[in-house]
Amino acid sequence: MTPVVELRGVTKEYRGVPAVKNVSFTLERGEVHAVLGENGAGKSTLTKMVAGVVQPSAGEVWIDGEKVALSTPSEALTRGVAMVYQETSLVPSLTVAQNIYLTDDKRFHRLRGIYIAGQQFLQSLNFHVDPTAMVATLGAGQKQMVEIARAVHHDAKVIIFDEPTATLTPEEKHQFFSLVERLKLRGVSVIFISHALEEALAIADRITVMRDGEHVVTDVTSAFDREKIVRAMVGRTLSGELYGSHRDRTLRTPGDKVLSVQNLSMGSVVRNTSFSVFAGQITGVFGLIGSGRTEAAKVVAGVLKRDLFHGGQVRLNGKSVRYRVPRPAVRDGIIYVTEDRKLEGFFETMSIAENIHIAAIAGGQSKSATVSISEMRQIAQHWIEALNVKAINADARVIELSGGNQQKVVVAKALVQKPKLVIFDEPTRGVDVGAIAEIHQLINRLADDGIAVLVISSYLPEVLQLSDRILVCRQGRIVEEFEGNKADKETIMYAAVH
Repeated sequence: MTPVVELRGVTKEYRGVPAVKNVSFTLERGEVHAVLGENGAGKSTLTKMVAGVVQPSAGEVWIDGEKVALSTPSEALTRGVAMVYQETSLVPSLTVAQNIYLTDDKRFHRLRGIYIAGQQFLQSLNFHVDPTAMVATLGAGQKQMVEIARAVHHDAKVIIFDEPTATLTPEEKHQFFSLVERLKLRGVSVIFISHALEEALAIADRITVMRDGEHVVTDVTSAFDREKIVRAMVGRTLSGELYGSHRDRTLRTPGDKVLSVQNLSMGSVVRNTSFSVFAGQITGVFGLIGSGRTEAAKVVAGVLKRDLFHGGQVRLNGKSVRYRVPRPAVRDGIIYVTEDRKLEGFFETMSIAENIHIAAIAGGQSKSATVSISEMRQIAQHWIEALNVKAINADARVIELSGGNQQKVVVAKALVQKPKLVIFDEPTRGVDVGAIAEIHQLINRLADDGIAVLVISSYLPEVLQLSDRILVCRQGRIVEEFEGNKADKETIMYAAVH
């Protein structure tokens, strides 16, 4: 049968540098085809050519046996191709239902009608999101559900999912996989991009691996295992580098108490939660989406305000503090590395060097009273090399980088400020296996150097592998604490749910 999508020798160049080089790819009807590779391998660029987001510099795109030249996503949508992006493309000032029915002119302005229809549609997908809620008030996981719902609503015959499960809980991931199976039964073809290799092995019919913008291998899923995929992705095996036995680790001895939080409260999201963070230790925080873990961290960092009365107490190095904005927290050495890098992590139209230098100025680390171009580039080059950021040069705009390299820029912005306490919120979300190992090594080095580190993560193996202490958050409170080398997945998950 004619493939529903076919790419013939496509190349995409940015400033003369190819992001995708002479790649051919096919998607069959009713097939789930996983596209895997490191950050910067060209996965998203390849699929964006199918979705009309970018146009190939060379090669051909065929849909349903017809050669096409897609110049916009709306043109792709008219041909039955929808894409769920890694970073949210929702309109924050509209409600959930309005975002889902945004292109439906006949129904969009009938609020009562779209709220009822939206409620029924979201329930049919087993997505627990209020259709009347403003998107700006949603967490990252719920925004991702709305993105997925919007793509399914368009009744597309091809849906491209770019990291769809990165912000979902285990239960929500199960619901998503069930949805993919239902789409297959309806004859819908799915392109699935993910850094979670186990997910690709579980749901894909075929797997394509890319490296440095080039096609490496395509085969049926049964021909792969995790090690074979990793070797194809990075050219070597990573056995032992990621998620080894956490029980063999020697825990770090805690230093001075850097942060003490007592009875912290913020509305109904954070409720009388208490915890401490020590110098020279990694404190991991695990909790399901909506458990209040991110909000508590944002209150500590001055991103959110705690309750004015009975809001609890935050002490930094024994001194009581109350930050209403992040700036004084940054000056005192508290850095929050956001889970939503695109919305809160960087200035996307600025260069790598400009982003890092702004952070250096904010943290009082710039030596010059005025902006020094030479100093800016020197600082940026140091962090590009230290974090192995893959970019043309320091003048490249951050928006042009892959998701994982954008995350490295966000981390560089944090570390250039020489913090005393670093809060990492989902530090490896949307990051490939090679970069995950690099970020984990960096987090461990920070703790070894005596810095207090708090790591919030939805991925239990990551929490177990990194943490000296593990805190479990549920319904706005810290409910359990475990030693890092004695806990197990079942015990932590039970505490998070029950």
